[in-house]
Amino acid sequence: MRCTGGADSEINSIMSFDVVCFDCDSTLSRIEGIDELARRNGLFEQVAALTDAAMNGELALEDVYANRLALIKPDKAAIDWLAALYIAELVDGVVETIKTLQANNKKIHIISGGLRQAILPLADYLDIPEDHVHAVDVIFDADGHYQDFARHSPLAVNGGKARICRKIRLTSSSLVMVGDGKTDLEAKLAGAFMIGFGGVVKRPLVEEQADRYVAESSLTAILPYVL
Repeated sequence: MRCTGGADSEINSIMSFDVVCFDCDSTLSRIEGIDELARRNGLFEQVAALTDAAMNGELALEDVYANRLALIKPDKAAIDWLAALYIAELVDGVVETIKTLQANNKKIHIISGGLRQAILPLADYLDIPEDHVHAVDVIFDADGHYQDFARHSPLAVNGGKARICRKIRLTSSSLVMVGDGKTDLEAKLAGAFMIGFGGVVKRPLVEEQADRYVAESSLTAILPYVL
């Protein structure tokens, strides 16, 4: 396991967190949901380039969010398909990690710029309450066709994860965010401790700026830092 930002003695003194928040894409699941929806529609290369640019901090999230969905226009059937794929592509150690945290009375939240209806079944599979899932709602018409997304959602723009973390911290003394991308780093603006997870995608910006960084493929690598 690799860590950044301090010596072993400092690591051992890290506080125990009341709340553990996870990104979804490339953290709980190996996939990037929006990219897989694009692949399903034959638009993978075009959309994946936008996603990667946003996660690497090269483009603002708000500059790519609406554009990607306008290209893909995911209907309800596509969202249901993605929900199943999230579960099928769970990152190694996710179930063990979540169960261990729950056994230690940690509150678990998912904070994602992904599509909420696709993430909710994954949360249910991991026994994470629905009201602990913070993501962007898709809006369908009466026939299940894509209509729009919740444009008011803070998670469709940069700085949104910090806003969600601030709200959670109103009732919690300590919070840690685990994720792979630049938007996860923004949680630090809300006073969150941030663990970069490079088990799926290694992003130099995250490795450099995270409070701790783990590069192992199993999510269990974070446990020594949060318990």
